[in-house]
Amino acid sequence: MANTIGNPLSWGARILGAAGHDVGEVARELGGTDHAVPVARKIGIEDIRAALRLGLSDFMALRTDVIVACLLYPIIGVCLVWAAFNRSLLPLVFPLVSGFALLGPAAAVGLYEMSRRREQGRPAGWSTGFSVLASPRFGAILVLAIAHFFVFFLWILVAYGIFLITMGPEIPASATVFFRDAMTTAEGWAMIMIGIPAGFLFAVLVLATSSVSFPMLIDRSIGLPVAVLTSVRVARTNPATMALWGLIVAGALVLGSLPLLLGLTVAMPILGHATWHLYRRAVTPG
Repeated sequence: MANTIGNPLSWGARILGAAGHDVGEVARELGGTDHAVPVARKIGIEDIRAALRLGLSDFMALRTDVIVACLLYPIIGVCLVWAAFNRSLLPLVFPLVSGFALLGPAAAVGLYEMSRRREQGRPAGWSTGFSVLASPRFGAILVLAIAHFFVFFLWILVAYGIFLITMGPEIPASATVFFRDAMTTAEGWAMIMIGIPAGFLFAVLVLATSSVSFPMLIDRSIGLPVAVLTSVRVARTNPATMALWGLIVAGALVLGSLPLLLGLTVAMPILGHATWHLYRRAVTPG
């Protein structure tokens, strides 16, 4: 028998019931099923060294796959910079390049999965990274990724606001003029002295909330709030170590941005794999 809509009341009830079921599934996914509270461990420089060593090992074993998987990252970055130059948004070039790193933890979720499978002795390749899309935790991962994109967008707005109150509102005639004014005028130095601390605060926020949260969501059936809070606890338990890790990440991304962000095809996968191994050392096993 062919399906019919039926009367409006019964049809509406079925739609509401289906919607309620979907909302319930999403809520359960965000909440997780593992109610054990992860414990943040004390880690040090040796753990960072080990994580980087293992991250490099993963990269060397999977280099063709991870380079292919990460090519999109610098391509998007170059497109953003090109758009800034060609749309007279020169003041946003540096915020775009530096702030793009705020999306790194979310962009590396496929790398975490590749390292997880390799650690378990299972096959891993570029297609493995996309298997995260079928994970029962994908909803929670997506929500956290959207939150990080919002932080990135907010940083761009703040950076543009800083430009407006220091050097603006007139857009410089060229990149040469803008960089000359930024380095040789009092207004330019005011923009730099305000912008760097502001960017630092955004970087600390992302580092504290994402250092282990994304890998944990892939590894365990844990709730999104628990994953984020555990990441914050790791940062609070290991402030000096996590600060050093943040500096290493920032330095590697700066070097990876040369030339034309192409170095990110190497820097990002190594950091992504290393992040997985740092998570494994920073949080008690599940």
